[in-house]
Amino acid sequence: MAAPLELSCWGGGWGLPSVHSESLVVMAYAKFSGAPLKVNVIDNTWRGSRGDVPILTTEDNIVSQPAKILNFLRKQKYNADYELSAKQGADTLAYIALIEEKLLPAVLHTFWVESDNYFTVTKPWFASRIPFPLSLILPGRMSKGALNRILLTRGEPPLYHLREVEAQIYRDAKECLNLLSNRLGTSQFFFGETPSTLDAYVFGFLAPLYKVRFPKVHLQEHLKQLSNLCRFCDDILNSYFRLSLGGISPTGQETVDANLQKLTQLVNKESNLIEKMDDNLRQSPQLPPRKLPTLKLTPAEEESNSLQRLSP
Repeated sequence: MAAPLELSCWGGGWGLPSVHSESLVVMAYAKFSGAPLKVNVIDNTWRGSRGDVPILTTEDNIVSQPAKILNFLRKQKYNADYELSAKQGADTLAYIALIEEKLLPAVLHTFWVESDNYFTVTKPWFASRIPFPLSLILPGRMSKGALNRILLTRGEPPLYHLREVEAQIYRDAKECLNLLSNRLGTSQFFFGETPSTLDAYVFGFLAPLYKVRFPKVHLQEHLKQLSNLCRFCDDILNSYFRLSLGGISPTGQETVDANLQKLTQLVNKESNLIEKMDDNLRQSPQLPPRKLPTLKLTPAEEESNSLQRLSP
């Protein structure tokens, strides 16, 4: 009997099984390869590390990072690429590298750095799945981590300022989307009629960008103009995740959006309150520690006290 495979990952919303790209890559590949994953969605009762999500756990192994998890699944005979030729395998590696270099920075910026998107969508969503008081701290750390990752790959000369970096990463992302659209063409998947690793990566990074409702939709608008990529995401959702999602009606989605708006207001109020408390503590006068008065005993009291200590 095969060892159970458990995947710990961020949950879903907006009709997606997960809003987290890297979690979605692994979930899609498992569907394509037939790997029997038990999905454990992270919520505010989770006590494990969130920095390495998604995490695959078996009886003897703990594996993180999508590429390592997919390699582990292949070794367990769950291979979505067994029909690919050597050239198609090489093309897969090339396109994945293109996605990570050109598209990933813009996806990170859209979710974690663009202020309107972060404060109205990303921060409230993730904060609702992290226990208090970490919910007030961890989203900010994740945002800084995303910005540092962007600057690490794009903040070199001649791009010195953040605005220049932002302009460049969105140009690169649009170019990447155009290349993916041209490569897909009218095909159902990137290498014919069977989904593979490349389809899992493209779906994982495009579906959240396509489905999540952001106030700033700069890159999302460009994606929606590429109808074959949108159709690609919709087909995978309908074919592989429809039963697990159970379907979300337009009325249900409006309820989700209304609840998210309320959660946004609540998280922002809590953050503002803590900031005010910190400011008040810093601005309050610091009084020196008060010394307690020393009591002096009379000679008679000292003699009586000494006799009490000597008595058995």
